Order: sequence, then structure tokens, then C-alpha cells
Amino acid sequence: MNLKPIFTALLVSAVAISGCRKANLDVDTSSGNGSASGEVSGVWAKGSTQIIKGDIIIPAGKSLTIEEGVTVLMDTVAKPEFIVKGNLYSMGTAENPVRITVAEQYRTDAKKFGKMWGGILAAPSCAELVLDHTILEYGGNTTSDASTSVKQGLYKAVAGENLPALWFSNVNGKLIVVNSIVRNFQEDCTYIEGGKIIFANNTFYTTGVTGGEAMNFKSGCLADVGFNLVYSANTNALKLSNSGDRNPQAYIIAYNNTMVNTGWRRPSAKGGSIWLENNVHADIYNNLFANTRFGIKRDTKSTEDKRTVIGNNLYYGYDQTTVNQFQPSKDIVAGVNDIISTKAGDNDPKFVNYPESTPVLNAVFNTAWDFHLQSGSPALNHGKTDFTRHHAAGITVNGVTYVSPDPATYIGAFGTK
Repeated sequence: MNLKPIFTALLVSAVAISGCRKANLDVDTSSGNGSASGEVSGVWAKGSTQIIKGDIIIPAGKSLTIEEGVTVLMDTVAKPEFIVKGNLYSMGTAENPVRITVAEQYRTDAKKFGKMWGGILAAPSCAELVLDHTILEYGGNTTSDASTSVKQGLYKAVAGENLPALWFSNVNGKLIVVNSIVRNFQEDCTYIEGGKIIFANNTFYTTGVTGGEAMNFKSGCLADVGFNLVYSANTNALKLSNSGDRNPQAYIIAYNNTMVNTGWRRPSAKGGSIWLENNVHADIYNNLFANTRFGIKRDTKSTEDKRTVIGNNLYYGYDQTTVNQFQPSKDIVAGVNDIISTKAGDNDPKFVNYPESTPVLNAVFNTAWDFHLQSGSPALNHGKTDFTRHHAAGITVNGVTYVSPDPATYIGAFGTK
């Protein structure tokens, strides 16, 4: 299922400066490639390559638009942080995504968990942030006392933290992450502390060494999270929490996501698929759990909001150890109309191309895998569609209206081809 943004208006202004610039100057490379550090805004033009030599900051009140096909290369010595105090619009396409990465020679299996640049860190002054058809990879560097984020009190504002691919922190802001890929990061892919949010049609894989979620939501978030694929996150595909004491209370609607092999690589057994805690309000429907370490799991010392509703999810385990950990208990939460296997191999989702015997500790993603469903899959025709989403009417950002995708009649992120 694809999002179809409604283009109402899109005005992009350009500033005519290019090349390597010091701080406090706009950087625009509309005529070709360029390099940057310090303050940036304006436009990075279609198809260009941007060499980022040091930390970059979009100042409050300004915006940076990254057009389709732009490659942003982070210096692996400087390990830059991408700080957003204004607005960021990364506008790739299916044919020409934006890619924020490192030089090709560093994209190796030995470096599969990144740490070669920081992450995108959106300060509370960031009102709008869009990642559309954008690839974030090979980041998650560890902060030090010298890090710009630490000096400016951003993210956790302490040394020794592995940065997420994306941190967003404005409860009144708008955050859109759609059709994108986050891979090869040291820890969390996303750490979200507020906002009106759509996460849809994204893929997360090969992330987290000793911890880390694919999508981590805290208080202040009103989020629709649908049609995402998460493979082998170190911990959970989704961590849903109301921690942080921000208003509004975190309310996350998570539906039609596919989670495979998540949670097994974490040394301690905190989670493995979806984790609920600290009075989060969640609606969880139509999710497919294949060989995840656990089913939906709650923090028994700080449970979810009693209004939380769970239903129409499917659980599949290739071996009995996995199946046993799906079974409802004090901390494993079952829902209405869930399909929960009790024996190894029951309720095979019949993926088009994925060997279900793949070791659960495997972190390497094969892009040839296909998680669509074959005819006869028990995930077909068991999805729930009559529930409300936060943003069914859409969120308009920079003249583009993004709508939460409609729920599907199947379970998981993909139906038949």
C-alpha cells in the first residue's frame, strides 16, 4: 500500500551560494554538487551530491529542502550531527530516493552497525520534518562532551549516548516518515518525543548492537504507524511509552505492520516485538509477528493505559521455543481475534520469498526477500478495518497533505502481489 500525498502547493526558494562554506551562511547547491558545515538552509538540488565536513544546523525559522536523488555523504572522521532547529523536507521519490550515508568504501559488513556519523536531531523549535523516500544508514555515533548536541542540550544531552537515526521533540510539531529505509545504525532508529505523526510504508533493518528499537515513541505523540516492515531490530519493533510527562498523553495507533526476527539479539529479555509501558494508550491491530522473540509485552511494574485495545494480530513461530514465548501470560498480552500458534509451524503466513528457517540471530537483510503473502495465507481476510486513525483526514506539511493509509483486510504490511 502506497501513500498518495495530495500536492496542494509547493514553493521552494533557492539561495545562490555553493561550495565549502563556514557557519552562518546559507548553502544552496542548485547548480551542482557542494560541501557544507555550519548553518545550512535553502535547497539541495535534484541529483546533487553534498559532502558534509562537520556538524550542520538548520537555524530556527529557516528550512532546508533536499530534492529527489540527492546523496548526502557524511565525513567518517568528523562524524557529523545533522541538527534541525528550523524545518527539514527530504523529498525523494521511489526512482530517486534521498540517501544520507557515508562513502561507498565504508559501507561494509564489518561496519554494518554504523557509528560513522550522528543522526538527524530535531530540536523543540523544529515545527515540520518530512522524510519521504529517504534512506538513512550507517550512523548512530556515540556522543562526547565535545558533541554539538550535548553542548546545546539536545536529545539526552549527555556524553556516551548512541544517537538515533532520527530524534524529534516538538509536541506541537508535525513529523512525516513515509516510504523510507532506516538501516545500519548502532542503536535506536527513531526516538520520538511528541508531535502529530505518520510513520507508514517504511523498512527498518540491521540496527542495534546491544539495544535499540526501530520505532520508539514517548509522551506527547499522537501517531499513526502502519504498513512498516521491521527485520531483526535488536530489541523491539515498537516501543510505546508515555514517559516524559509531556502533554498530550502518548496515543499510538499501530496497524498492519510486519515484524520478523525482532528482539533476539538483545542480551536481556526486555522485549522482542511491541513493548507497552508507563500508561501509554495504544490501539494495536492487524500486525504480523513472524519469529519474533515475544508477543506484545508489557512492563508489569508500569502498565499501559486501560483503554488500550489489541486485536486481529497473527503470530507465527518456526520452532517451539519461539511459539512458547507468544503464549499469553502476566506480561505477554493477547488480543481479541488474535491468531496465536501453539505448535511450531502453525499458521505459516506463506511469505512469497523468505526462508522461515533463517536463524533468529541473523541481522543481515536480503533485499531479494519478499514479505507479500501467497494465496491461502491465514493472514488474508482477517484484518480489522473499522477503527479510527488520528490522521485519516491528513497532516499538511509544507503544502503537501499526507494521509494515514487505510487499514487493510489482511494482517501485516503486505497483501498478495
